[in-house]
Amino acid sequence: MAYISPILTLMVGAVKKISVALSRDFNELEHLQSGSHNDGMFASRSYEKAAKTLLEELSKAKPGYKVIIDDSEALPASGNAFLVAPIDGFADFAHGNAAFAISVALLEGGNVVNAVIYSPISDELFFAERGGGAFKEGFRNHERLRVSGAKNLGKALFSCNADAGIVQKVLAVSPNLLIEGSTALALARFAGGKSDVVIGTATGKTAIAAGILVVKESGGYIFSVGETDIRTENLKKVLEEGNIVATNESLRQKVAELLAEQKKI
Repeated sequence: MAYISPILTLMVGAVKKISVALSRDFNELEHLQSGSHNDGMFASRSYEKAAKTLLEELSKAKPGYKVIIDDSEALPASGNAFLVAPIDGFADFAHGNAAFAISVALLEGGNVVNAVIYSPISDELFFAERGGGAFKEGFRNHERLRVSGAKNLGKALFSCNADAGIVQKVLAVSPNLLIEGSTALALARFAGGKSDVVIGTATGKTAIAAGILVVKESGGYIFSVGETDIRTENLKKVLEEGNIVATNESLRQKVAELLAEQKKI
């Protein structure tokens, strides 16, 4: 990755460092899940170890920046911080399902400027720099990410980590629905054209911060659930509320109207 910035290189290194232990623990959890000893404690310890390592590595990379892992923590007044989800999709991880990811975003002045999302089990690494595009790591060449060109809402593939009311509304217009445990991974794959719409409610800023930048740099659009005026994007509002919609240009108005109707019910 010779052409990416030094700070993004450090972020990728930190994510891959913890992925070794997480992959090992995941293999152990698969065995525990088939027996009667999975009480969640093992998975919780894995999370704590991953969080500790990321805190240490990122603090060394940017000593003056806050590292936020708990969504209840407020952003610093400077707007300079790392937003970190050590295991986004924790329930999947704890139950031996591979649909989880590590998400790390760097904020400067309140804007996401660098992002990394990594699925350890499938070995998929997505990254983005503000103004520099979004990519999926490849062995020789990195793949530039582009959102899908879908135009028909009835044929669109929706990826949801949302409440039952929204799921029902989606199913009323399209039978193509994925229920996701990791919003970060859903956003990253959307950026690569693997789905056409992502909806996440009450997801938390640490889970969506990196995904916001990856989506934007791949040509996607971001707005909040229930928003009707989407002529301009308020990414800070989305980050603070944790209610996120990602679409392409052709579908964004149709999806906004669909979810605005949901809000009135």
